[in-house]
Amino acid sequence: MAADGLISLKSQYQPLETQERLEAAIAARGLTLFARIDHGAGAAQAGLPLRPTVLLIFGNPKGGTPLMQSAQTAGIDLPLRLLVWQDADGTTWLSYYDVAWIADHHGAGPDAKPAIAGMSGALQAIASTVTAR
Repeated sequence: MAADGLISLKSQYQPLETQERLEAAIAARGLTLFARIDHGAGAAQAGLPLRPTVLLIFGNPKGGTPLMQSAQTAGIDLPLRLLVWQDADGTTWLSYYDVAWIADHHGAGPDAKPAIAGMSGALQAIASTVTAR
């Protein structure tokens, strides 16, 4: 069963190429890549197996701050995150939380609607561009 609010798109590319395309799409939109967390590499350092799993944390304070002004606890879910991962069948996926779900989860008011729409649109566009041929 999928987690509430989680959106996952099948990528037409292998994990590394999906990640590289994602980083390029983030940069092309003028967004800041704050962190890249390679869970697979961390697992390997601990002597544990894990299929490719990389989390990218990115955003723009002008986009996310209005949501936090409406519901400050949304800061635990911001900046935005996209996870590139490979399932047991070798399929690559790109997953992220729906911004509207995040806003609702934190009780954001109607004043946050423009920020929600902007971040949602950006995430959808990035995810579609990155995963499709």
